[in-house]
Amino acid sequence: MSLSSSPSTDASSRRRRPTEYCQDLPWERDHPAGYDGQVHDRLCRDQQPNSSDTPSTQHSTCPALCTTKYMSAHTCPSHHAYDDSWEELQSKRTIRAENEVEANKLVNNYRFGFRKWKSHVTERPFEDRSEVVKELYSELNVIRPHTGPGHLITCGNIAYVLLFGWWVSLAYLLVSILMFISVAGIPYGQLCLKLSCYFLWPFGKSIHEIGNTLRRCCEQMPDCDCTIEGMDNNSPVLLPSPTEVPVPEMLGRPVRTPYWHRLSTYVWLLLGYPLLVAIHSLACFFAWILVFTIPVAKMNARTLSVILLLAPEDVSVSTCSQRKHQGYEARALLCCYHATNWYYYKYTVDGINVFAVNLLPLVIIAMVIGYIDRENKYASSNVKFATAVGSIIPLSYYIGMGIASISAQSNFAVGAVVNATFGSITELSFYITALLRGHQAGNPCLQEVVKAALTGTLLGCILFIPGICMIIGGLRHSEQRFNSRCTGVSSALLFISVGGVFAPTLFSKAYGNLVCDACTNSSGGNSSGPFVCHNCHYDLNNGTFFHSHVEPLVYTVSVLLPVAYIIGLIFTLKTHSHIYDIHVGEGQVTGHHGAVVHWSRWRSLVILIMATVLMSACADLATEHIQPILNQPNISQYFIGVTVLAMVPEIPEIVNGIQFALQNNISLSLEVGSCIAVQVCMLQIPILVLFNAFYDVGFVLLFSDLHLWASIFSVILVNYIFMDGKSDYFQGTALVIVYLILLALYYFAPSPAGC
Repeated sequence: MSLSSSPSTDASSRRRRPTEYCQDLPWERDHPAGYDGQVHDRLCRDQQPNSSDTPSTQHSTCPALCTTKYMSAHTCPSHHAYDDSWEELQSKRTIRAENEVEANKLVNNYRFGFRKWKSHVTERPFEDRSEVVKELYSELNVIRPHTGPGHLITCGNIAYVLLFGWWVSLAYLLVSILMFISVAGIPYGQLCLKLSCYFLWPFGKSIHEIGNTLRRCCEQMPDCDCTIEGMDNNSPVLLPSPTEVPVPEMLGRPVRTPYWHRLSTYVWLLLGYPLLVAIHSLACFFAWILVFTIPVAKMNARTLSVILLLAPEDVSVSTCSQRKHQGYEARALLCCYHATNWYYYKYTVDGINVFAVNLLPLVIIAMVIGYIDRENKYASSNVKFATAVGSIIPLSYYIGMGIASISAQSNFAVGAVVNATFGSITELSFYITALLRGHQAGNPCLQEVVKAALTGTLLGCILFIPGICMIIGGLRHSEQRFNSRCTGVSSALLFISVGGVFAPTLFSKAYGNLVCDACTNSSGGNSSGPFVCHNCHYDLNNGTFFHSHVEPLVYTVSVLLPVAYIIGLIFTLKTHSHIYDIHVGEGQVTGHHGAVVHWSRWRSLVILIMATVLMSACADLATEHIQPILNQPNISQYFIGVTVLAMVPEIPEIVNGIQFALQNNISLSLEVGSCIAVQVCMLQIPILVLFNAFYDVGFVLLFSDLHLWASIFSVILVNYIFMDGKSDYFQGTALVIVYLILLALYYFAPSPAGC
């Protein structure tokens, strides 16, 4: 199956050579590092001929160049083709995908202008997941027969006792005393005593629900072990009896009172159960927030929703040594072996990473304290600003998931429109809100903050995101390779975009009038001596120069930059799409109808709209309460703009880039930052200029010297590093150090004039 817009391989580029040259070439034996990962640059497999194959269909496949189409018999690239072999291999990528929707998402990742997204947009078959991932999503009811006590003493389990076990166990002990005092709740008091011991150290113990047949056996002969001959003690789960044969009640034997006809049930639900609801809910909340202790949260939730609502005689707590005496009619309800699991950073809820899910309540908190507590009685402006900025992180993640879901389930045109519409909505919401609030309050400092945020996003995407991805990927894979031709397209667009954005600034410096607030003669009374001037800037109030020369240039640049962006789309997606020649391996796709998507298209659209509205509200709160932060005397306003306001919305993109680098797909890691930087210059800034043209908020596309030279230097540096098509942790360290040096410049730089 091919999802690219061009043929997979140009047959004319292949050259024949004798069969003996197809074996044991040194450049075929030594595979580059860029071949590992979820998205493979090649699909190399040993082709085993079937009995039904004819001699004409049994081809020899060269390991140096593997695509989804078979090559002709004994055909391999010649030595002369090795000069550009790496470029050819990088431009002919074969992708493995579980279904058509995932294949569309992976292909969209390689398309210019589309948001790069790592997470799955469909549910992966559970049976195909690794054992580590299966354990993350287990219901804690699988019994391991050979787990010894020594394996249960771990740092995580000891931490459980200190953080949760002792006070949950104490709560059960107090509730059991309360049930014994009530007399009617004595059965539940006995159950609470058992659970008190269980929750103090639950590891290796299990809780079962006893079946009817086993209960009758135990009632008639309490000393009987009730074992079933031939039962396999190594069964991972104690299953209920497959058939339940009705047994007539014996004469003289008391009839079991139904659960809802007992006085003890109502005493328990009124006195004991509500207290334990509060205890388990508290433990569940804290365990879930810590992420790595999610097994503790599952254990508390299952106890609250299942075990505590059973009749006390139906609940049995056993240890490892007692498990062999359990009949097969006892159903395992809860069995936990480890309180922590470090792999829970991969855990997702409906396709959303657990960290983003945990940050979602920040949005509600920000709305409540921001719009209800207007007079800052309960929360200061600093707290409100921090909460509003933190709320941007989960909303950005939900917006990214919505864009990827719609694009993967739609055709190219719809995906392009969605990416162009919602791809920059996070940043534009803040920028436009800040400009409106600054214009209404007559505060020009917010305009400078917006410019600092634009420059900070540009610097972060050019230097920090590629740098941190190179470091993490290089530490794991030593050296990584990427298609320098693909990167060259993004680099050229970066040069164009940065040159266009800062062209009005350079023009005003060349022809504008420099105005200074105060000048003093350093040589005393001599008027011809040198002068020292302060707070010098280029005069924008000169209507003749600005309105006749600078402003038309700004509008011209704002038109040309989107045109360049569109030309880049046409170049990479239509006329020269072979640069990004992506194919899905044949036999790797199960079909669209077999895929279960996390979010449907309509659901994704609704979430996108809701997240956009909430993002605008959070941006409004952040700009409303940013002034106390800007008034800090020891921190430059430039620094706040280029760090917090610029990089917080890009945290999901940073995470995606790091995940691509860890899977040895450094090409996509680099494209993540380049794509955002190009969109900032070619889409976001022209939109801001267009917005200012219709509603004048005082936004002028003139940047300070620090913004100008930092951006130009960053683009030159990153293009120099990308030239050889290789990356390692040293190159990444160089980019990150340069980024930190620029941040130091912004930190010690004085705030803009008048702020």
